[in-house]
Amino acid sequence: MSEASLAAPVTEALRRIRKASGVSLAFGGLAQGSARLRLQHFVGNTTGALNGLAVEAGHGLGGRVMRVNRPMVVNDYLATPQITHLYDDSIQVEGLRAIAAAPVIVDSQVIAVLYGGLHCDNLIGGRMLDILTTQARSLEQQVAVARALREAGARSSPDVEALRDRMNRAYSGLRLLAQALDDDVLAEEIKRLTDVLLDAPELESVAPVVLTGRERDVLALAALGYSNARIAAELGVVAETVKGYMKTAMGKLDANTRLEAVVLARRAGVLPG
Repeated sequence: MSEASLAAPVTEALRRIRKASGVSLAFGGLAQGSARLRLQHFVGNTTGALNGLAVEAGHGLGGRVMRVNRPMVVNDYLATPQITHLYDDSIQVEGLRAIAAAPVIVDSQVIAVLYGGLHCDNLIGGRMLDILTTQARSLEQQVAVARALREAGARSSPDVEALRDRMNRAYSGLRLLAQALDDDVLAEEIKRLTDVLLDAPELESVAPVVLTGRERDVLALAALGYSNARIAAELGVVAETVKGYMKTAMGKLDANTRLEAVVLARRAGVLPG
């Protein structure tokens, strides 16, 4: 996905982070290669002091996260010895004290960093970090699936382009629901978005099959002919995890092979056909 196409998914992820965690400011930056990221997406109360700030890899909290490839928390940004302090002036003008950050990693490359910050003396705990990390992983999956479908569209017929657009809309909507809705509303919205993705009536002769989002991701990429290793690389997980999702999906579909699982998933209306 290009920088322009990433803007909307990143902003939506920040909205979910702020709503689910209650941080006063959720913000994010897109990586510009491996050398830096630029902060340009903000949801919440901000003075604008951080807007457009270029964060160099290895410096500040975001730059440190880019280097270590894992989420981090600092509960007193201006005093912590965990990071360098090139950006203290901007942080001080913004009035932030505690900040958490999580990298968004696709194909072993950091493509963005998501932050959550507090303008008060409260501490950021494990729940806040879990929310941030969940949204980062969700964004990784969204980008990986979109990238794989785009590559397939370049090799295949124009019909794949329409399929890619429908799947992107549905996956984006599903990610919007994370950490935001109660179960009843979530179930209804997922059903509606599934209808958008499939664009076809459910076959009454096929028993209902419920696959998780990860199981659908794995089957969708398997349908493109990807190996377990390639699927793992696209989704940012290990091959054994992919095998686990595939085994579970095959069990739900009563399939004996990957190909049979894809065919049965299409017949059941849980993959586009």
